[in-house]
Amino acid sequence: MEKMKITDSLKKYTMIIALVLVVAFFYWSTEGKILYAQNINNLISQNAYVFVLATGMLLCILTGGNIDLSVGSIVCLVVAVAGTMIVNHGCNIYLTIVVCLFVGTLIGAWHAFWIAYVHIPPFICTLSGMLLWRGVSLIILNGLTISPFPDNYLRLFSSYIGQAEKTTQIMGTQYDFAGNPFEDVIWEFSKTTLGLTLLLGLLCCVIMIIAQVFGRISKQKKGYAVQPFVPFLVKQIFVSIVIMAVAALLGLNNGFPVILILLAIVVACYSYYTQNTVPGRYLYAIGGNAKAAKLSGVNTEKVMFFAYTNMGFLSALAALVCVARFNSAAPTAGQNYEMDAIGSCFIGGASAYGGTGTVSGAVIGAIFMGVLNNGMSILGVDSNWQKAVKGLVLLLAVIFDVVSKQRKSAK
Repeated sequence: MEKMKITDSLKKYTMIIALVLVVAFFYWSTEGKILYAQNINNLISQNAYVFVLATGMLLCILTGGNIDLSVGSIVCLVVAVAGTMIVNHGCNIYLTIVVCLFVGTLIGAWHAFWIAYVHIPPFICTLSGMLLWRGVSLIILNGLTISPFPDNYLRLFSSYIGQAEKTTQIMGTQYDFAGNPFEDVIWEFSKTTLGLTLLLGLLCCVIMIIAQVFGRISKQKKGYAVQPFVPFLVKQIFVSIVIMAVAALLGLNNGFPVILILLAIVVACYSYYTQNTVPGRYLYAIGGNAKAAKLSGVNTEKVMFFAYTNMGFLSALAALVCVARFNSAAPTAGQNYEMDAIGSCFIGGASAYGGTGTVSGAVIGAIFMGVLNNGMSILGVDSNWQKAVKGLVLLLAVIFDVVSKQRKSAK
């Protein structure tokens, strides 16, 4: 059994190290404000759409560095459909959600057909979609903003678990821990906002560790390269500490956001699909060498069709999240969303040539972008400078990828 070198492990986690350094810098420069409970909550709610879109964009990039430029316009169109059905016509919210997801998937399939079977370059096809669907959405909205949405829809994506009973109401003067048995203290604390979020955080840690351990054992049995035990152990401890710290901060604010559960499900499902299924590995095979993959029996057209159809589906899901956050359907919805998704993937380690990248890396890239935005906003940095900094970070990430590949090919 071959073990991964420690230097390889460090290269693999370069982005995580960079994220920690950036958080440390903003923690120092903002006097700790970047890690306030409210800012952590804002980071999740403001960047939820980026996590969803980056997950789908990664699948497109894996097939050969291809991107989808239409996702922002698809978001706008689905937002327009949702606003028209729910607000203007009073349709059932669950029926509307199904219709919106179907519309997004249908648009994705439209792009996928031309890309996969007619072999139109993805850049051109999705560029036309960016213009087409933005125009259709403006026609539906007639240039006007539709609002507000009903509370029962907003609660699906913007509510909190444990918000009803604040921690201070029980941990303050209304409840005396000293005069109660240990079991009662644990039970009462678990019903607080902080207690509930800590329990959810602990559950996430247990599930993550079990999945990582069984994955490591499976790789060892098959003779694959695995991390040395010490770096593996350090990684699990570090991630667990981060999860529990975030859970504690959320508990001190409004509780555990429902949207975070949705994001966890999306990330977990697509991580498993890309890393542990045969169709998922086909994405990497096509990105590595499309002709060799086709000759080996991979249905490359089918794989490409799935990647872009799935991008449409996730664009619709991101649109539903955005509607709940802004409580409106506006003609400007989705502007530059494709750039956020693409940037997150490349910053998170996806290769500009395809065949390399992970869902977790794309999520880390999205968090990195969110921390940059949040930190610079707290510092009062002008929005134009913020764009310049993000553009420079994206360029550096791509340069790092290109230079690394050139060094490997030279050896």
